[in-house]
Amino acid sequence: MSEGLLALGIEDLGLKLSATNIADLELFLQEMGRWNRVHNLTAIEGEKDSIRLHLIDSIAVLPVLRQFLTGPSPKIADLGSGGGLPAIPIAIVQPEWQLILIEAIRKKTAFLQHVRGKLKLKNIEVLCERVEDAAVHQPAQFDAVISRAFTNLARFLDLSLPFLKPDGLVFAMKAKRADDEMKDVSMKEWRLVADEPLHIPNLAVERRLLVLAPVRKSTLTP
Repeated sequence: MSEGLLALGIEDLGLKLSATNIADLELFLQEMGRWNRVHNLTAIEGEKDSIRLHLIDSIAVLPVLRQFLTGPSPKIADLGSGGGLPAIPIAIVQPEWQLILIEAIRKKTAFLQHVRGKLKLKNIEVLCERVEDAAVHQPAQFDAVISRAFTNLARFLDLSLPFLKPDGLVFAMKAKRADDEMKDVSMKEWRLVADEPLHIPNLAVERRLLVLAPVRKSTLTP
């Protein structure tokens, strides 16, 4: 995979990636392609589609995440991480961020552990368990929860809530149909903080990143 092909889309995102970042992102996609032939990690095949639909789609959220996650080392949970998207590309570009990848399917967590070692990603942890079980073990521990194509928005928010710190945020990567999914979200329980369009270079597909915060009930008594 050529650096020029990778940079074709990435440079348009304005992320100022280092040569090491690009090399690691290339290696991640190479390993995904190699494992995918045997373990069927993802339905998208081919170098060009992998770059556009996997890697660039995942790191296109970074400008928005950087806007909201301003602490020195935010802790982020990626629910239903699958083949490591968006968490692995984010971890590569943001080594100071801590990412917990939660995935119940063992062959996928085996791949995630493999990539963690191959790329020497010390800022990620892989959990092979159901999201509901992971929430019991790590309640209110995370500054943010993120997911890409895990489940519908209302259910994703329900699953995310136990993980969040009091000021935590949920980042939902969605397509145009997010308007329909938003209709099922209770605005008494959730507040839409931002609805950011995402430009995916060279890809004619609409992407959005919804940022939501739970409406915290006051515990004060009259």
